[in-house]
This record gives sequence, C-alpha cells and structure tokens, in this order.
Amino acid sequence: MTNVFIFHGTGGYPEENWFPWMKQKLEELGCKVIVPQFPTPENQTLKNWFKVLKDYEQLYNENTILVGHSLGCAFLLRVLEKYNIKIKAAFLIAAPIGILPIKNYKSDKLFLGNFTFDWEKIKNHCKKFFVFHSDNDPYVSLGNGKELAKNLNTNLIFIHNAGHFNTSSGYTKFEVLFEKIKNII
Repeated sequence: MTNVFIFHGTGGYPEENWFPWMKQKLEELGCKVIVPQFPTPENQTLKNWFKVLKDYEQLYNENTILVGHSLGCAFLLRVLEKYNIKIKAAFLIAAPIGILPIKNYKSDKLFLGNFTFDWEKIKNHCKKFFVFHSDNDPYVSLGNGKELAKNLNTNLIFIHNAGHFNTSSGYTKFEVLFEKIKNII
C-alpha cells in the first residue's frame, strides 16, 4: 500500500485548498493518506512539526509519497534529510527555499534555519521529484521553483496564472497533481 503524506503550509490546515479532494481521490485508489495538522502560525517550529510527524513514523517507508504545499515543502525537504529511507516520490508545490520575495520570509527563515538544505542527502532519499510553481504567486516568487528544480535535478512544472495553488487561486481540486501522483502509485 502506498502511504501519502500531505503537508500544509504556514497558517494552513488539513481541510483547506485541494487537500480534502486529493485525499478522497487517492483513498479511492487504495492509498493511505495522512494530512497532519501542524502547529501554525503559533508554535510553528521545525521541532514541533517533527513531534506531530512522530505519530505517523511507522507509515514512513519505501512506499511513501510526500506532497508539500508552501512551507510544507520546506518541511518535506527536512523530512528527506532526516530519515534514511528512500521513498517513491516527492511533490513540491509553491515551495519557499530562500529566493526573495517570499511573503513570510522572516517566519519561514526562522522555521528552517536560513534555507540551507543538504541537497545530496535529499536526492538520495527520494526516487523522483516533481516541482510545481506559478508565475503569479503572491507569497513565493517563481525563482524559488526554478532554483528548487535545479537543486533536485528535475524539471519545473510551470502552471501559468495558478497563484499559490490555494482556494483563493481557485484550487479546491488539483487534477494535474493527481494525475502525476496516480502515475507513481
């Protein structure tokens, strides 16, 4: 069975955006889908997010797919750094990795230690990466998506006029992402 984790971002929660729709669609395919509620924006620290993830560690294995949205992507990268397990795939949507402008730069920077990542370790712990970004994201500039794709040796999946891939951008469903995940399962 494939285990899929969906990580929300700053101020996020499991029932927002396209997360419930994606969870339902993937469960219909027989996946176990986990959408944890992380402390945010209060008590938003890497340590506190890992405390929440600890409850699900037994589901993190070679049949795992990680999906991150916004700051959830930076957390996803930290998960790949931490666990010495090679997972199936990682999907990163509107990821902040330190290229300005980033609307929540100050809090995100504090959360993840100035956006320094061990790219080799991250790449060694995941078979396939997918990076999504838009040209009109009001929170995370396109340069983040370009740099992330470069660091992960993958192509940037550019979607014109998709904003931050959230409800206010019209993303209560995310068909393109679903099809990509379905192909990995």
